[in-house]
Amino acid sequence: MAAALLPEMASRLLTPETLRTAAKQSQGIHRVPISLRRAIKRYLRDQDKTHMHRKVLLLSSSFERAKGTGAELAAASTRSALLDDPHAPASAEQRTARWKVQSSYGDTGLLYREDETVAYVASRMPAIYAACHRVLREVRRRSPGFAPKNVLDFGAGPSSALWAMRAVWPKSIERVNLIEPSKEMQRAGQTLLDNLKGLPLIHSYDSIQELNRSIEKHERRHDLVISSYALGEIPSLNDRITIVRQLWDLTRDVLVLLEPGTPQGSKIISQMRSYILWMEKRKCRKSEKSTAAAPSKMKSMVLQEDLLKDGAFVVAPCPHDGRCPLENSDKYCHFVQRLERTSSQRIYKRSKGVPLRGFEDEKFCYVALRRGKRPEEAWPLDGMKFDTLKERHAKRNPEDLIIDYDDQFPSEEDEEAPGSDEDSLVPYASDTQELSLFHESGEEEEEPIRADLGGGWGRIIYSPIRRGRQVQMDVCRATKRDASEGAFERVVVTQSKNPALHLQARKSLWGDLWPF
Repeated sequence: MAAALLPEMASRLLTPETLRTAAKQSQGIHRVPISLRRAIKRYLRDQDKTHMHRKVLLLSSSFERAKGTGAELAAASTRSALLDDPHAPASAEQRTARWKVQSSYGDTGLLYREDETVAYVASRMPAIYAACHRVLREVRRRSPGFAPKNVLDFGAGPSSALWAMRAVWPKSIERVNLIEPSKEMQRAGQTLLDNLKGLPLIHSYDSIQELNRSIEKHERRHDLVISSYALGEIPSLNDRITIVRQLWDLTRDVLVLLEPGTPQGSKIISQMRSYILWMEKRKCRKSEKSTAAAPSKMKSMVLQEDLLKDGAFVVAPCPHDGRCPLENSDKYCHFVQRLERTSSQRIYKRSKGVPLRGFEDEKFCYVALRRGKRPEEAWPLDGMKFDTLKERHAKRNPEDLIIDYDDQFPSEEDEEAPGSDEDSLVPYASDTQELSLFHESGEEEEEPIRADLGGGWGRIIYSPIRRGRQVQMDVCRATKRDASEGAFERVVVTQSKNPALHLQARKSLWGDLWPF
């Protein structure tokens, strides 16, 4: 009875005003927390900073070289080819070569030496933290009851995702397992976490196999598993699928995959998303056949309970669980997060003679998958009626059009009333910075209205186009009520036909939701 009332309650709570609050998922410019900025400063203070600009440039070029090498090795017929770099540099550049870490399951990532790790912390860690924080914040908003206790971070690096998880869920996390094959990255992550209070229990491992050997079988499942900027370092598709299947087996509730916002990163995310959904659908079909062939009622009830645990659905960014509509197109799904550059980024990053901006835009692709069945929710616009601009003008009260000139100018009594001392003070930017030192908290205020996980919320891909009194948006949406299929379409909202949604469309940004 209570479950049947939930959609009706949701439709009554949503109004044209609360729709804007529920659909807002994008963030403005993100500022790295002062605790992380101070940790990076302390870490760099103890490192050799000679030729730091050159180290950052070499790190960037090595990423490009690894990207090209990965594209060629992905087509390699044998895994023995993974041991040789076709772009192996000459002896003068041998120190900057990126070498693969080989395991029994193929490639698991890139090796980082000490100079590359220092350059990574100084130039890349704040941007990856901002992208992880954006994704995990949306997972928390879309799933308000989800508070992970046991967490697994695959390809942890210097623990960028761990800092983001502590900011999003500061009180619930109790145990964290980090998987990072590079020893230099492990040492950097431990140094950055020194002198912090209230840390959960943290263990570091070199591989998934070492994790499975070190902990008991009943402790291997984690509430949240995240892989950030790690799958792109694995050139072989078979190795990627093997690792993602292992990560999914270690997931009790939510799995988050995060990659750079490039065509290659988007393709990796799309492939892993399709594989997990296909694997769970096949498992559900097998469970249904077993349930149909069960001889006894007791056995049938047990199988039905197992069937409820099977399955998977996409929490974000996709509003559906079907095939990606951008799969065979010239477009790719990605998002952007702007962040304020830290002092280390402004010092050690170069911009080819152009003055470095105070911010940078981090483009990323991601998918958040959750075990179970997608909840059936009422669509946000069900039963909601919007007036056209002409109907809204016809309903106006004539008294509202009368201008009271007495309210436009202050009276003599108001002018003579002395102001308080606090109002006469001039605010400075330093006051805000000083307050942030004492009131900094990773836990944000809870929004009263949230977008549910039903198929009625589409995702705005790319920036909306505003032309006069109309707004054009590219939206990925579900075409069926059960969100089993999706489509990519252009939505045009005009002020004359729907002024309420037109106002929301004008305020919508890339990555926000759109109601249907």
